[in-house]
Amino acid sequence: MSNATTDHIAIIGGTGLYKMEGFTLEEEITIHTPFGHPSDAIMSGTLAGRKVYFLPRHGRGHTILPHEINHRANIWALKSLGVSYIICVTAVGSLQEQYAPRDIVLFDQYYDRTSRRNEHTFFGNGIAAHIPFAEPISEGLRSILSTAAKEQGCNVHNRGTYVNMDGPAFSTRAESNANRQLGFDVIGMTNVAEAKLAREAEISLATLAMITDYDCWKVEEEPVSLQTVLGHLATNSSNAQKVIQRAIPKIPTNATWPEHSVLSQSIVTQPDQWPEDTIEKIRPILKKYL
Repeated sequence: MSNATTDHIAIIGGTGLYKMEGFTLEEEITIHTPFGHPSDAIMSGTLAGRKVYFLPRHGRGHTILPHEINHRANIWALKSLGVSYIICVTAVGSLQEQYAPRDIVLFDQYYDRTSRRNEHTFFGNGIAAHIPFAEPISEGLRSILSTAAKEQGCNVHNRGTYVNMDGPAFSTRAESNANRQLGFDVIGMTNVAEAKLAREAEISLATLAMITDYDCWKVEEEPVSLQTVLGHLATNSSNAQKVIQRAIPKIPTNATWPEHSVLSQSIVTQPDQWPEDTIEKIRPILKKYL
C-alpha cells in the first residue's frame, strides 16, 4: 500500500489511456479492497511531473459490463493511494441536436436512473453520512478541463446534465425521447456512481464526456449501435489524451477545494459510536477523522 501524499491524480477511462505520450509507467498495482476487486490493476506512473494513476473502468479488453463495475472497490483503491483528483473519461450518447459525435461535453449535473444505489455509498453498517450533492462536479477541475479542451481546439460544450441509465442495452426510442423532453443533454451508464463515491471519499471529480452517437431519438440518423460507438472511439480517445496532457500541470498540488473536506459536516453518527469493523472497512475514507 502506498504512503503517498494526498495530491495525486487518477484517470478512470478506457484501456489505452495510460499509453499516452509523456506518461512514464512505473508499476502496475493490484489492490484488494473490503468491497472486492477493482476493475483491473492500477497503472502507476508520472505525467507532467505529477504522480498519476490510470484505471480502466471496464477492465483491459473491456470485459466488465456497466452494471458489473465494482465502483466502491475502484474509488476505495484510488483513495488508498493518496488520490485527491479524478478525471473521468466516458463515452456518452447525445440527447441534443447541438451536441454532435466527437464533441466533448463538460456537464455539471446528473440525473440518476440507476437501480443499485445501495452500492453507491461507503457508509452504513453503523456510520451514517449524507453528503451534499447539489453541485456534484468539482467546478475547479471542470474549469481546468474546459481550458485544456479549448486550448486543444476541441469542440467543447460547457455545462449540461448527464442522465445515468443502468444498461447494458441502449435506450428504447421512447426512453430516449422522454430523456430529451426532460431536458437532459447526454446519457451514459457509469458515471454517477463514480461521482457519488468520489465525493464521499473527498476526491475532486470532473468528467470528459466524449460523444459517440445521438442515442436513438434522431430518426434521420442510424439508431445507436456498438458499431456506431466504436467508429468514434478512436478519435475521442486521442482528443481525451491530449486534453489530459494539457490539464495535468494545471491541477493544484495541494488539495484544498471544498470537496476535499466534505465529510467534516456530513457524518451524522458520533465518532464514539462508530463500529470498529466499519472503521476498518472504510479506513482510507475516514483516515483524517480518526
